[in-house]
Amino acid sequence: MELRQLRYFIAVAEEGSFTVAARRLHVAQPGVSAQVRKLEEELGAPLLDRSDRAVRLTEAGTAVLAEARAAIAATEAAQGAVDDVVGLRRGRVRVGSVPSCPVADLPELLADFHRRFPEVEISLAEGNGEDLMRAIEAGRLDLAVVGTAGRGSDRFDRLELADEPLVVAAPPGHSLATVKSTTLSRLSEEPLICMSSGTGVRRGLELACAEQGLEVRVALEAGSPAIVARLAALGLGVAVLPESVAAAFGDSLRTIRFRGTAPRTRLELIWRDTSLSPAAEALVGHLTASLPGK
Repeated sequence: MELRQLRYFIAVAEEGSFTVAARRLHVAQPGVSAQVRKLEEELGAPLLDRSDRAVRLTEAGTAVLAEARAAIAATEAAQGAVDDVVGLRRGRVRVGSVPSCPVADLPELLADFHRRFPEVEISLAEGNGEDLMRAIEAGRLDLAVVGTAGRGSDRFDRLELADEPLVVAAPPGHSLATVKSTTLSRLSEEPLICMSSGTGVRRGLELACAEQGLEVRVALEAGSPAIVARLAALGLGVAVLPESVAAAFGDSLRTIRFRGTAPRTRLELIWRDTSLSPAAEALVGHLTASLPGK
């Protein structure tokens, strides 16, 4: 039995909804459902009645709720006592991020945290989303800002920072620069510039192509969205980029939207709640309160 399971169960019981509880906890709804179900399996009884539109406590759930609240209160009291002694005067936090994070000034946020807790050592590493997720699973990172697409994984707690469509970005004078929208199949005729494999942008493009039975054909790739945009602006092909990145290049690139349902990409703050140190928990709280999209 994990404290996370108890926290999730309490939130669902108080909100009467898995969706509302997930929003309150800043995690994905499937993750909340999975953890509560694991708790029920460990205890050997259903704690929630899901038959109606509103989730209700069973008799066993009512009995467990009081004990769960007491367990969380005792844990928080113990953590508070440790924090009072240590005062986060020491510790280490390992952070990962995709390159050129467009949502917020991550170095400034880390600097602000360092000013509050100057004895906490902070390290920062860049990488693509898949590599950063593997690093968190392996315990090499505590938390990371990652790009992703498609269905989110239940392996992590997560906070969505941005969700936006992908667009085609073409230099002025290109044949596509004169149209307002295009299709994925039309892109197969062009030298395509995109983010490298393992990034949220590339994953979003690949998922959209797979749904239409198309093959992704990338002529040039880079790990930074700014470099991808720059390559397109210099006339080396057309780029697939998040809409906000393409728009930031102004007159040097023309933005062409996809017809129908556009491919999408997300930016998320992810971490594993069960393995966080007090210093890492403090940083998660700091970023959660400071980053847009919280």
